[in-house]
Amino acid sequence: MTDTSTTRSKQLKLPPLQLGKHTVDVPVVLAPMAGVTNKAFRRLCREYGGGLYVTEMVTARSLVERREEALRIIEHDNDEAIRSIQIYGVDAVNVGKAVRMVVEEDRADHIDLNFGCPAPKVTRLGGGSALPWKTDLFQAIIKTAVEEASRNDVPLTIKMRKGIDDDHLTFMESAKMARDLGVSAIALHGRTMAQHYSGKADWNAIADLREAIPDVPVLGNGDIFSAEDAIAMVEQTGIDGIVVGRGCQGRPWLFGDLQNAFDGSEERFRPGVSEVAEMIYRHAELLVETFGDETKGLREIRKHVAWYFHGYPVGGSLRAKMATVPDLAAFREYLAELDHSIEYPGAAVEGPRGRAGSPKKPHLPHGWLDSRILGDAERLGLVDAELDISGG
Repeated sequence: MTDTSTTRSKQLKLPPLQLGKHTVDVPVVLAPMAGVTNKAFRRLCREYGGGLYVTEMVTARSLVERREEALRIIEHDNDEAIRSIQIYGVDAVNVGKAVRMVVEEDRADHIDLNFGCPAPKVTRLGGGSALPWKTDLFQAIIKTAVEEASRNDVPLTIKMRKGIDDDHLTFMESAKMARDLGVSAIALHGRTMAQHYSGKADWNAIADLREAIPDVPVLGNGDIFSAEDAIAMVEQTGIDGIVVGRGCQGRPWLFGDLQNAFDGSEERFRPGVSEVAEMIYRHAELLVETFGDETKGLREIRKHVAWYFHGYPVGGSLRAKMATVPDLAAFREYLAELDHSIEYPGAAVEGPRGRAGSPKKPHLPHGWLDSRILGDAERLGLVDAELDISGG
């Protein structure tokens, strides 16, 4: 059974988030995650709480080339009040074309640009969290994107990290550039590229950014695994809203907790095994609907099994069966084998999801750190950076 306990819960009344002409009633943003934040997961999260739900990251080039998978990624349900997408690009012309296409064809109400991805396959080509180091390229991309988005009054925001490593921080300078170029909000993940997801997010850096940029909404990201974490971040940093990524994997109800917390309520969702089983089955059904193929939908749900049952006493053999489930009928059978009398286990369910890993040597193009300006050879090297569709 689902417990809505208020024991030791905190609350903080936080006003709505204003992104250009749009008002986000609950100042919470679902971070784009490749292979996770598709229509199915976004719908499931919306059923628990409000906020801004962003698509998976998609490359500018794949949009310009109108690749089928790219267009699928940016599809939205009819009830998504603010259709939000995230674009990744390393070329101002391509990014501009992609934004223009999205705006002219009315495919989104909000566009975010990715400057925070730490994946080596992205950064070694100069993209993601490597890109802000090249100030001319960073400014050119944002300037073009803002100009194209403004054609239809579509707010454009950016998401970034602190920098490449502690010796090559870029966030403060980049944020001021972005503000001056007209972005509607700035989201900062309190880690460097080198950290990936290891260690602790630096909330002090987020606070410093909020203080330095008082005239544009600043959002914080990093180590938000509960409503209490979100409240603590807001109290420590003074930010306008939060961005949630790994903390909601297998826990779509977190958005209900966040809405309650920012509405000033102490109520929290505490689902037992029975409720989690219903959630993950519904997630599987939505994936089948999203992809229009049962085999594809069930293949997608497999990676979510460990996240949903993280901290719950579910046997390894049953987890293994669910992680290779062939169809919905078998999935329902496997879920029926669970002990549905098990209630919410408490702290074991909360905390980081997936592998935090360890700090890594930054993967960058050769000589990338030698200059803050993009050289001709480096510009040529960016050609391959957008060959993938999702980038991440």
